[in-house]
Amino acid sequence: MRITAVIPARLDSKRFPRKVLYPFLGKPLIAHLYAELSKSKEIDRLVIATSDKEIIDAASTFGAETIRTSLKHKTGSDRAAEVAQKIGGDIILNIQGDNFGLKIQTIDKLVQKFKAERKIEFATMANTINSDAELIDPNNVKVVLDKNSDAIFFSRSVLPYLQKAKKKNVTSQFTFYHHIGIYLYRRSSLLRFASWKRSELEKAESLEQLRIIENGEKIRVFKTKIRPVSIDTLEEMKKIEKKYR
Repeated sequence: MRITAVIPARLDSKRFPRKVLYPFLGKPLIAHLYAELSKSKEIDRLVIATSDKEIIDAASTFGAETIRTSLKHKTGSDRAAEVAQKIGGDIILNIQGDNFGLKIQTIDKLVQKFKAERKIEFATMANTINSDAELIDPNNVKVVLDKNSDAIFFSRSVLPYLQKAKKKNVTSQFTFYHHIGIYLYRRSSLLRFASWKRSELEKAESLEQLRIIENGEKIRVFKTKIRPVSIDTLEEMKKIEKKYR
């Protein structure tokens, strides 16, 4: 069973333009994620998927394989689907390029679980939310789960709403989950995803995974204790840099 890992990358991020090429510790930010994923024992082929020549040129400086993809893609999963069409792979691992602090041991365990549970077509990851500040931040996507750990819904809003909650320490009153931007797909399922039109909920929340739920499919959510940082703004990047000085 061949595993193709795809890092979708673009320069026109609205909240933090050009973030994947931001110089961090002497290298583009995306180079650090690529280096970590290169250690995998499960990934057979690792590529950066982009429509930007500047990213392709930067990737060549740290030895990354790149696949040039269409300018039309609205989501990383659609970009990953084009890669799946071009180079194949039984399982496609889609890892958003702004995941900072991700460790390959976690990724390999995730892939192993997905390989073992053959009935699962789509999967992702989540950890618990530990602070009210994290809970109310729209950059932190929340997910609610059913008893099988399949996603019921994803939202940038607080989810679920606690009707009788005390105003302070809300996260101590319920287990809230934070979605991590990592996806696993069977190749055929990813191509099916790409064939669907962007859904209304997907466009409303700007969350591609809602397309799967709106089309009546299940997304298994694997819980983890790891806490990678999704870098959404320059301010968040600056805070991380301070820790390394």
